[in-house]
Amino acid sequence: MRFDIITLFPELFAPLLTSGITRRAYEGGLVEVHFWNPRDHAEGNYRRVDDRSFGGGPGMVMLAEPLFKCLTAIRAARQETSLAPLVLFSPIGQTLNHGAVAQWSASAGAVLLCGRYEGVDQRFTDQYVDLQISLGDFVLSGGEIAAMALLDAVARLQPGVLNDEGSHQLDSFNPALDGLLDSPHYTRPEVWQGHAVPPELMSGHHAHIERWRREQSLSLTALHRPELLDQARQLGKLSRQDEVSLQRSKASLTDAAQAASPKKL
Repeated sequence: MRFDIITLFPELFAPLLTSGITRRAYEGGLVEVHFWNPRDHAEGNYRRVDDRSFGGGPGMVMLAEPLFKCLTAIRAARQETSLAPLVLFSPIGQTLNHGAVAQWSASAGAVLLCGRYEGVDQRFTDQYVDLQISLGDFVLSGGEIAAMALLDAVARLQPGVLNDEGSHQLDSFNPALDGLLDSPHYTRPEVWQGHAVPPELMSGHHAHIERWRREQSLSLTALHRPELLDQARQLGKLSRQDEVSLQRSKASLTDAAQAASPKKL
């Protein structure tokens, strides 16, 4: 798998590639990362890569020609029989989620374009960009952080990167959890600041532990991401026991809210 990253600031990626458990993916060649600076393909003494926007307004726009020359060099270096997609990180893009990350993790990679300033000349986007991706409804100063998020998410899914091969299957949003949120986790000591680990986790009864985790996953998802619960229900992922647990959890939350509300005289 190979990712070619078009960025004006390749130095920002250094900690990502050399720190944490995902560095195994890069050091072992499971995920190849190559950097390309558009400034190396710009003309003139100042190697200019941006200019003022036609029509006026604040900010600068990345020039199309240096990006085109940079992309041409990347295509030649990759020696592709079929072109890898060119991805632009942009507010109008599809929001990155687990399903998309899983697809990327099984792919041959892509060319990632990290925009800066007010964005990229629309003519280059229209002509060469295959896919646009967003991290959410907010604006970053550049696409580098979004590219790092994609790389990190993809790298940790590669075989041999995580200590436990199956640990990522219990992540939130994973199909193994029916797309729901993960349950809470606890570690030693058994009692911390007067708060004990839930007794179910201390029981040693694997079936009870798994049921407790499932119930916690259901209740957390219902409370914080109910749309995920609706999706799981539509896909037939919720059992009758799950639905009973959800009703019981809903009743408990209602009772707790009523007990906490001020009583009228």
